Amino acid sequence: MDELEIDRELLTQTFLAEAEETLARMEQALVALEATPGDDELLHAVFRDAHTLKGGASLVGFDPVRDLAHDLEDVLERLRNRSLTVTDTLVTLLLRSVDVLRSALTDAAGGSATPSQAVLTFRSHLADAAQAAGGAAPAAGGDAPPHSPRDGGEGGASGGDGGAPEPAIPHAASRTLRVDVGKLDRMLDLSGEIAIARGRLTELLERRGGGADDALEAHRDADRLYLDLQELIMRARMVAIGPTFHQHVRTVRDVATAAGKHARLVVEGEDVEVDTAVVEHVRDPLTHMVRNAIDHGVEPPEVRRARGKDPVGRVVLRALHDAGSMVIQVEDDGGGLDKEKIAAKAVALGLAADAARVTDDDVARVVFEPGLSTAEKVTEISGRGVGMDVVRRNVEALRGAVSIESEPGRGTTVTIRVPLTLAIIQGFKVAVADETFILPLDAVVECVELPPEETARAAPWGVIELRGKPLPYLRLRDHFALAGARPARENVVVVRHGALAAGFAVDVLHGESSTVLKPLGRLFKGVVGVAGSSILGNGRVALMLDVAGLLRETLKRAAQAAAA
Repeated sequence: MDELEIDRELLTQTFLAEAEETLARMEQALVALEATPGDDELLHAVFRDAHTLKGGASLVGFDPVRDLAHDLEDVLERLRNRSLTVTDTLVTLLLRSVDVLRSALTDAAGGSATPSQAVLTFRSHLADAAQAAGGAAPAAGGDAPPHSPRDGGEGGASGGDGGAPEPAIPHAASRTLRVDVGKLDRMLDLSGEIAIARGRLTELLERRGGGADDALEAHRDADRLYLDLQELIMRARMVAIGPTFHQHVRTVRDVATAAGKHARLVVEGEDVEVDTAVVEHVRDPLTHMVRNAIDHGVEPPEVRRARGKDPVGRVVLRALHDAGSMVIQVEDDGGGLDKEKIAAKAVALGLAADAARVTDDDVARVVFEPGLSTAEKVTEISGRGVGMDVVRRNVEALRGAVSIESEPGRGTTVTIRVPLTLAIIQGFKVAVADETFILPLDAVVECVELPPEETARAAPWGVIELRGKPLPYLRLRDHFALAGARPARENVVVVRHGALAAGFAVDVLHGESSTVLKPLGRLFKGVVGVAGSSILGNGRVALMLDVAGLLRETLKRAAQAAAA
C-alpha cells in the first residue's frame, strides 16, 4: 500500500510539472493565433494540448481540471470545424481559460475534489462560447477582468505592481529538471572511475610501501576525474533561456491590452544556456522589466503614428554570453526615460538637490531607488512606487549587476549581467583576524598595500589615493566587529561593481581558489555585506562577501563625510 501511495505521489508531481509546461505552450500558441487567425496548425496544437491535459487530469483523479479541459476542447473543436471564428474577444476567453486551469490545478493538488465557484462560473462561459455561432463569443466573466495581466509582482521606477497574479502550482517546489540520458551515463561512468581511483590511493597509503610520487599521481588522477564530473554536472544543470523568454508573450499581450497599447515580443538568443538556478532567480526581474517597458516605454498607437513609428511597439528580450557571464537585455522602442519627470521626483524624494543638475548618469542611477515612480496615477500595472529597486536587489543577490540606457524618442534598454552558475565560482580568499572571507574573483581589480599612516589611524573607513584618484575603502575588521591583534601591515583589495569602485582593507591575501557556494540560513539574511558561505579545506566556514552591498556602504560613508 505504501508503495502504491509513493507511486501516486510521483505520478501527480510528474503530471503537475508537465501540466505547467503544457499551459505555457498553450498561452504562446493562443497569442500567436490571435496575430495569425488562419493558422490551422496553431489551432490543432492548442487542441492537442487541451486533450493531453484532460487525459492526464483524468489519470491522476483531478476531475475539476478534466471537466474544464473538456469544455475548452468543445470551444476549440468549434474553431477547428469553422463554426466559430478566431477573434480578439474569443482569444481573451481562451487565455482566461488557461488562468482558470492553473487555479483548478492548484486546488486539486491541494486536495480539493470539487470545483470552485469561479471554475463553475467560467465553465458556463465556455459552454456559451461552444454554442455560439459566427464570430461573437461572450466576454470572460468570473472573478477577474478578461484583460487582467496574469503575471503579478511590483513594477516601479519605471513601473509598479500589477494586477491579477495567479497562485503558484505546488509542484514548483520540486524543481524538476530534464537531463539527457547520455549525460547521466557519463556521470555514472565517472563516479565509477573516481571510486577506482580512490581505492588505488587508499591502497597506496595503507601499504606505505608505495612512494610519495605514486600516491601523488593517484591523487591527481582522482582529482582530474572529480573535476570532469563536476564540470559535467554543471553542464547538466544548464538550460536554454528561450522557454523563460517565451513565457512573456502572454505578459506583453495582456499588459499592452490593459494599457490600450499594441506591442509584440521579439526574442533573441533563445539558445543561450545558463544554470537552471539562475533562470529561476531572473524570472521576477524579467517580469518587472517587461511590464515597465510596455507601461512606461511603449507609447499609445496614436502617439507612435504621430512620431512616424509603427503603431505596434516592439519589446526585445535578448540573451548572450560575455566573459563568463550571461547578459540579458530588455529593450523597447518607446519614448525613452522622461529625464525631467525623474529629476523632479528625485528632488522630491531627497535623492537629488537640484533637478537642473541631474545628469543622464544620475537618471540611470536613481530609477533603481526605492519609491521612485513617475506614474501620474495608480493603476493595476504601475504607480505604486516599487519595482526597479526590486530588480536591482534580485539581480545583486545573484552577484550580478543591472544598468539602464535610454535615448529620448528612441527607447530604453535595461541590461542585467549575471554569472552562468551559482553553485561554483572562482573566488579570491582574504583573511581578517582569524576569519576567512571570499570575494568573487570577477569583481577584484587589484590589490595594493594600505599606506602606513592609514594603518596607524585604524579608522573603520577612509579614503586613499590610487594613481591620482581618491578611492574610499572599508576596513572589514571593523565592519564585522572582529577582535584580535591588528597587523603591522594591511592590504586593500580594490573591487568594482558596474561603474562603482572601492577598496576593502584586510589583513592577509590568500589568493584565487575555486569555491563551492552554499546559501546562508535565515539568521544571516539581514547581515549587510554577506552573500553566502563556503566550507574551507580545514573544515571551517568562510563567508562570501556581497560586493554590491559593501560598495554602497563604503560610498555612502564617503558621501556623508564629504557633505559634513
